[in-house]
Amino acid sequence: QVQLVESGGGLEQAGGSLRLSCTASGMPFNSYGMGWFRQAPGKEREFVAAISWNGGRTYYADSVKGRFTISRDNAKNTVYLQMNSLKPEDTAVYYCVADRLAYRPLVSITAAQAMGASNTWGQGTQVTVSS
Repeated sequence: QVQLVESGGGLEQAGGSLRLSCTASGMPFNSYGMGWFRQAPGKEREFVAAISWNGGRTYYADSVKGRFTISRDNAKNTVYLQMNSLKPEDTAVYYCVADRLAYRPLVSITAAQAMGASNTWGQGTQVTVSS
C-alpha cells in the first residue's frame, strides 16, 4: 500500500522559513516524479512545485518562484519543500503527491501541474503564516 506522509508544517511569521518533508513507502520512490500542492480555505487546490523522478527538472508556481525550493533524496524516499520569505498568502494545507506514471517526463510546467490528476496524495500538513 502506497503511503505519503508529510511533516514540517506549523505556524511561522511572515519572512520566516519552514521546510516540509514527505516520506513515501510502498512504492519505488526513485521512479516517480513528486510534487507539492496547497489548498487555502475557500480556494481550489493549486500547484506549488514539482520535481522529476531523477531530480533533473523542477518547476514552480509563479507565486513561489525564488522563495521555495523543491528537492528529493531518493535514498531516504523523501521529497522536501524549503519555504523561505514566507507570506501570509502562503497559508494553506500543503499536500505531497506522487506522479501517476513512473518515469513520466516533466518537459513543461503543464506536465508538472498534471500531477494534480494523480491518485496518490498525502494527508496534508498545515502551514500558517502570520503577518
